[in-house]
Amino acid sequence: MVAISIEAAVANVVPSWFMNNHRLRLIKPGDEATSAAELSEPRFWARLDLPGVDLAIDVQTLTPQVSSVPRLFLLVALVFLAGMFAALVALRRDFSKRQRIEAQLQAQVALRKAMENAVTVGLRAWDLEGRILYVNHAFCHLVGFDAHELLGRSAPLPYWPTAQTDELNTVHRDLIAQGTKDAGVEVQFQHKNGRLVDVLIHEAPLLDTHNTQLGWMSSVIDISERKRNQAMAAKQQERLEASGRLVAMGEVASTLAHELNQPLGALSGFANGLLNRLRGGRIAIEDIAPVVERMDALSDKAGRIIQRVNAFARRLEMSRQRVELGQFVRETVANARMGSNVKLHIKPQGHTMWVEADPLLLEHAISNVVRNASDWAQRGAFAPRISIAFVLEREADTPRVGIVIGDNGPGVPEQEMGDIFNAFHTNKPEGMGMGLAICRSVMEAHHGSVDVAADPALGGAQFTLWLPLLSPTSGRATAAAQP
Repeated sequence: MVAISIEAAVANVVPSWFMNNHRLRLIKPGDEATSAAELSEPRFWARLDLPGVDLAIDVQTLTPQVSSVPRLFLLVALVFLAGMFAALVALRRDFSKRQRIEAQLQAQVALRKAMENAVTVGLRAWDLEGRILYVNHAFCHLVGFDAHELLGRSAPLPYWPTAQTDELNTVHRDLIAQGTKDAGVEVQFQHKNGRLVDVLIHEAPLLDTHNTQLGWMSSVIDISERKRNQAMAAKQQERLEASGRLVAMGEVASTLAHELNQPLGALSGFANGLLNRLRGGRIAIEDIAPVVERMDALSDKAGRIIQRVNAFARRLEMSRQRVELGQFVRETVANARMGSNVKLHIKPQGHTMWVEADPLLLEHAISNVVRNASDWAQRGAFAPRISIAFVLEREADTPRVGIVIGDNGPGVPEQEMGDIFNAFHTNKPEGMGMGLAICRSVMEAHHGSVDVAADPALGGAQFTLWLPLLSPTSGRATAAAQP
């Protein structure tokens, strides 16, 4: 038999790398650990099943051994938990953000809805095919139809008047093709109850987020009240103009009656004289023709006066002609009725002065002022004198010429200069106060004016009748002549 040392055998059998981390000890029955530290160290027993030997090998780990698998699972679990927590935090933040955005969106929707309900302007949206996409409460109230009755509808629309369908269809196509201009489009809609509504429509392009046009957004304003006010104002203006024409006709007729007295009186005198001479046989046949011709001229003049009064009162277009003012004034003054003792002086002008005027009306205005100057000059303290001159203003925006008529009468009191052109204002016991009012109306009808002042040379009144001056080359007034 061979004796073998168990310790040497174990040392030879166990590899050295294992011994670096472990300690082996043979344990015999009855042996115990020598210290508590050894008992606390990781260890295991391995029994040696040898005949007649009851031994065990106590294997102790020199370095603590910790299992890596549980740690790895724990690490992975922690990572997943951290990811879940981060996801929950992000989800919470996203949820809160969504809630805030939804609240803001709901607030904006509520605000816009309130604005739509509060606004009195009708809003209507339609696509490029002409189908209605949206209408607000004001639009529905305007036409009397509910929103569900209008949405999706296309031409002809239910609020179009039947008699205007073709016209509105044309307008509808134009609106879809090009919208409206700044002034908008005025049309008529028909309310559900049958009444017509005047509206003003403005169109604006309806765009999406990519700036692509989807259709048009319309603003529809009810202008029926404005139309009624305009019609009422037009009627009122027409009434005022009619009243003014009646007043003007009364003024013109009352003053120009003096003008009719002369031709009618002369006509009556000629007729009576001719009749007397014919009855007495005191007139030759060849002498009758001049008398009849004079009577015909007086009759024609009276007829023209009546025609001009009627046309002026009705505001018809005056019979305007190019008139050389200097020659016209001299002829008018020569036919004016003045006192025989009145001395008249007309200052010569150095050049011709052309105006555009109705000769008969202008003659009446000049004659009226000249007769008025003659009447007041004869009431002065000195021998009655009248002067007529012309003044040109070419530097003004509208070149004009003035007929200056002065006298040496008592003049016009300064406190009355503002009222002297008013109707029925007169200082003559026999006057009606219409002459100067008509004179002003005639001058204004010719786009001119009349002024009154004190004559610096004669000391009496000085009236200046202003008229727009014609261009000598074109023959047209430098200011636009309106009827």
